[in-house]
Amino acid sequence: MTENVDSPETQSSKSGAHRPLIGLALGGGVARGWAHIGVAQRLDEIGLRPDIVAGTSVGALVGGFWLAGHLPALEIWARSLTKTRMLTYFDVMLNGSGLMGGKRLEKAMQRYLPPINIEDLHTRFVAVTAELATGHEIWLMDGDLGEAVQAAYALPGVFPPRAIKNRWLIDGALVNPLPVSACRALGARLVIAVGLHADAFGQGVKQRKEKFDTLSDQDGKDFEAAAKGNLAEKLLLRRMFNASNNAPGLGSVMLASFNILMDRITRSRLAGDPPDVLMLPHVGHIPLLDFDRAEELIQLGRDAVDRQMPELESALDYLA
Repeated sequence: MTENVDSPETQSSKSGAHRPLIGLALGGGVARGWAHIGVAQRLDEIGLRPDIVAGTSVGALVGGFWLAGHLPALEIWARSLTKTRMLTYFDVMLNGSGLMGGKRLEKAMQRYLPPINIEDLHTRFVAVTAELATGHEIWLMDGDLGEAVQAAYALPGVFPPRAIKNRWLIDGALVNPLPVSACRALGARLVIAVGLHADAFGQGVKQRKEKFDTLSDQDGKDFEAAAKGNLAEKLLLRRMFNASNNAPGLGSVMLASFNILMDRITRSRLAGDPPDVLMLPHVGHIPLLDFDRAEELIQLGRDAVDRQMPELESALDYLA
């Protein structure tokens, strides 16, 4: 899908004023992605609406809800999550292509995000995914928004891939964790990126090192307690999170590896194509599965915008 813009570098706002064409790249980061809600809220409050939004993984989820006008509903849902409620979305698949079928989460998303096609949004949107067969980076720019978002967060091993246009698609964070390149390719003159990969050697790493050194299985115990009487879920969670044989649990290894992968790919890609303004919410201390910490994460997203406000204003003035 293509759209006409006033020029490759500038676009007229509704007020008639010209400003650089603005792209916003929202990175992947599992639960840490709730920080994107705070970023979107602050950008709305200061009157800065991007012309292009490219989202990977949870960045596609938040970006899609935002542009569809349903960010408040997503915020309410995120703030309502507890460990117990999170388990209501665990539809365990012991013989599928992912640990979870994703159907419960899909039904929940459909309650908060009415059907809409990407091409009907008022702002250009790109959901970044990867093709399972080839590893190619696939940009979804038309078709059903909810389906595109689900493909963008289909983390291998956790959710099954999504079949769209005769291709099996998986989480875009495996190829482009922070899609600055998508914004540039679509004509953005000013690119703002929101990365969730900060704190590479900060408090987050310290906490993970302490956890692995002591082989703590508290996460597994917490989730098992929340699972109550569901035996299948208890067995799955025990295997995923509890330490065994003097090694971290399967889930801990998968998530830590995913975090390493995103961090390294993000650094590599940003070295070759850096954004004009980089916002880094301080989320490194929050585990990737702590979806129940939305209040803290949303505030961290808002704080990240405020910290970069002088740089953002300077870039807008320079490129105007």
